[in-house]
Formats: sequence, structure tokens, C-alpha cells
Amino acid sequence: APPAPPAPPVPPEVYQVNELPYSVAGDHTAPEILLGETRGAVWQRTGLSVGSTRYSHGVTVHARSSVAIRLNRQCTRYEAMVGVDDLTEMLGPVRFSVVGGDGVRLWESPLMRGGDPAVATSVGIEGQGTIRLVVVPAGPLGGLTLADWAQSRISCR
Repeated sequence: APPAPPAPPVPPEVYQVNELPYSVAGDHTAPEILLGETRGAVWQRTGLSVGSTRYSHGVTVHARSSVAIRLNRQCTRYEAMVGVDDLTEMLGPVRFSVVGGDGVRLWESPLMRGGDPAVATSVGIEGQGTIRLVVVPAGPLGGLTLADWAQSRISCR
């Protein structure tokens, strides 16, 4: 008899950042937002808009923010569509970045202004224990800007 075919790879578990618990309420077996290490408010949302394009979920922060996420397991990829929320369409510019637990920048966006279309990010995070979603204002009104990490998700094994 021929050998059995190999088992198909197990698909990754995908965690939407807008559904992650905070570390004080989580069970530490899946990604969690680190409350004590996150700078700025995190608005976990359904239904947001960047550049007149609607997205089903994501997180919104003010510029000059850092959302710390403890992965708590082997994770391989972070993906999102980033941009200035249409609620603050005339503001910006801001810059988005994904930073690893060791402080190394894994990805950085161009300068983003209100009305610009969202920019896709897909970042390998293999081997990271934590990641940070960072937004920095780049102009005098940038600090008032609402910045979106739309369709924000983490893939883990």
C-alpha cells in the first residue's frame, strides 16, 4: 500500500486586535493588550473609515500612542490597513510603525494625512514576545489626529 499523504498544515489562529482582552483580564494563553505598558487610549471598534473606505474592525488611537501587545504564544504575522480616521479627515500628518519587543522597528509607514487611502502592512513577527503598534505625530496638528489600525490582526500557531 502506498504511504499515507502528509497531514495538511494546521491553519494559523487569527486574533483581531479589536477583540483582544487587556492583560489584567486575560488568561495569558493568547495575545493580550498590556494595560500598564500601553500609552494612550485604545478604542477597540467595529466599523471605521480611512480615506472614504469602510473597514469592518480595528483599533483607533490618538497620535503619540503605543499599544503594547504580549503575544503569549508563537505568532508569525501582524497585518493591518493603517491611516488617519475619517473622523479627523483634515488632520495629520502621522507615521505608523510596528516595533518588536527588543525595540527594533519592524515596519514603518510613509507620512499619512487625513483623506489619504490606507496603507497595508504585513509584518513577520516570528520569535517576538511582544509587539508595539506606535503612532507618532509629524506636524503641529498631528497630535489631535485619530489614527486607525484597521483590519488589525495577529496570526499565531
